[in-house]
This record gives sequence, structure tokens and C-alpha cells, in this order.
Amino acid sequence: MQYFSTRNQNITKKPSEAILQGIADDGGLYMPESFEGAKFPMEALTKMTPKEISEAVLSLLFGRDDMFREEGSLEKAVSLAYDGKFDGEDYAPLSKVGNAHVMELYHGPTCAFKDVALQLLPRLLAEAKKVNEVKEKIVILTATSGDTGSAALSGFSDVDGVSIIVFYPKNGISAVQERQMTSCKGKNTCVCAIEGNFDDAQSGVKAIFNTMEVPENIRLSSANSINIGRLAPQVAYYFKAYGDLLKTGEIAFGDKVNFVVPTGNFGDILAGYFAMQMGLPVGKLVCASNQNSVLYDFFVTGCYDKNRDFHVTKSPSMDILISSNLERLLALVCGTEACAKYMKELKETGKYTLTKEELAAVRKVFDAGYTDDKTTFETIKRVYDEHGYLMDTHTAVAWSVYEKTLADDENKTVVLSTASAYKFASSVMNALGASYDDDFDALDKLYALTGAKIPTALDGIREKEIVHQNTVQKNDMPAFVLNHIGKE
Repeated sequence: MQYFSTRNQNITKKPSEAILQGIADDGGLYMPESFEGAKFPMEALTKMTPKEISEAVLSLLFGRDDMFREEGSLEKAVSLAYDGKFDGEDYAPLSKVGNAHVMELYHGPTCAFKDVALQLLPRLLAEAKKVNEVKEKIVILTATSGDTGSAALSGFSDVDGVSIIVFYPKNGISAVQERQMTSCKGKNTCVCAIEGNFDDAQSGVKAIFNTMEVPENIRLSSANSINIGRLAPQVAYYFKAYGDLLKTGEIAFGDKVNFVVPTGNFGDILAGYFAMQMGLPVGKLVCASNQNSVLYDFFVTGCYDKNRDFHVTKSPSMDILISSNLERLLALVCGTEACAKYMKELKETGKYTLTKEELAAVRKVFDAGYTDDKTTFETIKRVYDEHGYLMDTHTAVAWSVYEKTLADDENKTVVLSTASAYKFASSVMNALGASYDDDFDALDKLYALTGAKIPTALDGIREKEIVHQNTVQKNDMPAFVLNHIGKE
């Protein structure tokens, strides 16, 4: 298996090299050269454990001729990532809610879906570093809209030979998300707020990769889903969900399943597209957006236009106007030449437009919808009142879009739940019409109101000591990184 840049198919790397580099030299993202040799063994799915599903996906996407050459190394990496890190052996349980199923991806150490990938990415980087005989220290640069940061910090904390710097938008994430990051005590961790939004943070990180000269003993990489090593582990839980539906008799082998995904950066839903390319029977992949509906508009019109007002919403992890992983879909559907052209137009004008044929190809698989904060709150309360099921704001966005687009569809639907309700307890309390003193008090009051257990990772988070208090202007991010590297 080889990987190519989304902007030039002649720029290729081995899987391990793509994971180490994170982003291609031309600014593109790495993509598998072909999915033809990466077909999942569907006939064995119901007999596989969650870890075995992950092992199969990683083996197909990364291969054992480059990564995981030593016998048992892949199995060891997956075990180190998941054993004892999640609530039970099932890192992505399904709950039936009404006529749909909710896949709960928040049972990891930071209560968000990104734990599934970011507990594994450090193991993938360590393997890639070993097979390429890399001696330099790896510095992970990551921008976060809320959940990636804490999950990456948890995964990389105190890992030898690696340090991590996380940038997040000041006043652009929940107080609980911020405390999760700023209280991280790993000796190799650094957290910094920027004066700006997530797109500013993400663009700043990309610019550092593309332009900054770093010391010879340092190699930069990324924990964002722009790194293929971060995206690939997420493919596994789509297969796992299908297997669970088979085991419970909800579907028969070969039946198509719809997935509704709350997404801003387009990584989580793209993992579902990868799964489809690897043989998963998928009906529709539905992209659920909040008021920052740039993706919804794209799927409806074919025009991607980031030149619009930025909304700070109650589903902050989706407050994004530049959806980086959409570039990977464009490379598959339109080809790398057209993709490079569109990315150039996006940088220069803030927008691009697909041809009618390209949009039609995209629409064969993808549908989209969006929801405002008012409807999100109404959805949280209604689903709790009708089904006794508690969901966070991001899951509520997806559920609302499910009701608008797929409620009457003949195929079974899985709605991805990307975070615990307790990560956004104040918003959930507002939706339920209950009072609280502050964001941290909302955790206790939500438990008193619903009886839903507070995740261990969030219990007592108010008392955790803040150890990171950095804030910079967005233009000062490169200087901050160089200064931090110099101190190390």
C-alpha cells in the first residue's frame, strides 16, 4: 500500500512515512493509492472482537510489509491503546433509541470519540519511527475545536521521544473541555489558547508545517485528522457497528446501513466513506452541521464558500468553516489535479465550486442537514422525555438531522454520538430547563436531575490544577512553537 498527496498523485510515501510526516510537502493530505487490496473480511465480522476489527482495518490500510513487520506488533499496539482505557471491552457500544441506533463513542479517557483514534496514534507513530529508523524527536502540533486536544494530550502524555503542543480558540470551547486540557500534567505537553477561532488555529498549524524551519533534531507531525494515522483507526467502529446490528438481528448480511455523523472537519464521516470503499454496505452517509453550515451548503449546491459569518454555537466542536478532510474526498471523486485547483481557489478566494458531474458523484453517497441551537436544545429535551436517553449537543445536532432526512428510510440508521453529555453539561441543563451556578456545578446538577453516571474522567474536574496558561495572537503561533522547542 502506498499513499499519495491529494494535490499530486506523483508524490507518494509508504504508510509509515505518511504517518510520520502528517501532511505532504505540497500541503496536501495523504490518501491510500487504492482500496482494491484493502477489502475487509465481512464474512468473519460477527466473530471478531472490537480489537480484532481494529487490527484488521489497520493491517489492510497500512500493511505488514511496512508497518508491523514484527510478529504480534500490531496486536500489541492495539492492546496498549485500548486495554483498560475504556469503560469495558466495547469502546463503541450501540444503544437503540426509537427506530434508530446511537453509537456511543465517548467511553474513553476524555469522554469523546477522538479517544478511539488518539489512544492508538502514539503507538502508530512509535512503530513508524522504528521502521524508518528515525532518531529525531517528534513534536506533535495540533489545533482543536474542543475534543481533539484533550484526547491527544491523554494519548501522548509522557510518551518517550515525543512532545505535543495543542492550540485552541480562546473562549471558543466549553469550560470543561478547556480544564481537561489546561490541567494536563504530562511533562511533554504544552497547551496554548489563541485569540481567534478554530479555523485560525488550524490554518496556523498548517502554515507552520509548510513554512517553518525547525532544528535538525526535530521532526513535526500532527494528531489532527489531517494525519492519516489519526483517521484510519476511526474506520474500525463503522465495521463494528454493522457487526453489532448483525449480531442482534437488526439487519441481515448485505443490508445497507445509514450513518448520521455530526462533523465540522469532515474526518469522522470520511472514515465511514473509507469503510464503504473497503466493503461496508452503506446506504447514506449524512453530514450533520450546526449553524456553521458550510458543509451543508456544499452538499446541496456544490459550492464550498467559507466567506460567511462565523457562529459560536452550543456545539463548539463543529464551529468550523474550513473542513480539511473534505480535500480527501475531492481527491477521490475529482482527481488530484482538480483537487489542487480547488484548494488553490479556496486559499485565494475562500471558495470553489464542483462541476455538476462531480457534485452528482458526491451526492450518490452523501446527504446533509443542519440544525440551529434552538432546535438542538429542543431535541435534547424531547429525546430525553420520550426515550429517557441523554445526549450532548453534538449528538443532538445529528439526531435532529436524522429526523429530517432519514426517519422514514427503509435502511437502519446509526447516529454517531461523539461526546458525553457531561462534557457540555451546562448546555444540556439549559435544554432540560434546569438551573445551575456555573459550568462545573452543572455536572453535579445534571447527575442529580437524571441519575446518569458522571464519567470518571470528569468527576472532580473543577478541582484540577491549571498548569497551562499560555495565550498568543494567531500570527505569533510559529514563534511560540520555536520558543517552546528551544526550551526543550
